[in-house]
Amino acid sequence: MIDALFGSKTRVKLLHLFLNNSGQSFYVREITRKIGEQINSVRRELANMLEVGIITSASSDNKLYYQVNQRCDYYVPLKNIFATVKPEAASPLSVDQVISEDYNSLFSDIAGVRLVIFAGVLIRGSGSPVDVLLVGNMATQRVKLAIKEVEKNEGRDINYSVLSYDEFYYRLSVKDRFITEILNNKHKVIIDKDKVLVKE
Repeated sequence: MIDALFGSKTRVKLLHLFLNNSGQSFYVREITRKIGEQINSVRRELANMLEVGIITSASSDNKLYYQVNQRCDYYVPLKNIFATVKPEAASPLSVDQVISEDYNSLFSDIAGVRLVIFAGVLIRGSGSPVDVLLVGNMATQRVKLAIKEVEKNEGRDINYSVLSYDEFYYRLSVKDRFITEILNNKHKVIIDKDKVLVKE
């Protein structure tokens, strides 16, 4: 049924391979061995998947490697369909499905946090390359634990950045490109203890 729905047995096998190995990259001959399909068919489907943005490619050691694009809009729903899920694993949730207070609690428990902004893959329609911006004087390990929890809920890697309050406030005041790009895209302020972004 899945083969008929997606139109190609090779495409289905490729999706299974990539979505069950997020973060790993493969070159063409390696892929053909793993999925047991002809190289021409694999190349054709890889080109189609690249065109729609489901996978990305990069050259290394004179070989072209492919991996799933975790920032693709359809990454989570496709992973729900194709990835092998352990019985005890929870279904990935988007930030739209999670009550804001849940995330507020997750990050407000971090000592020293003053501002947390969600953007990028966490907010539908956001083009920001950063998914979480944290501002304050926080323990690195504590931040990593919180980000891992978001990654667990989302089912994908999260790009995050940490700034001191002084650095953030300075960058905001001079309309720094990094900060402006986040704020000009769709975003959600999870915590703003100093009411810096009063319009939020």
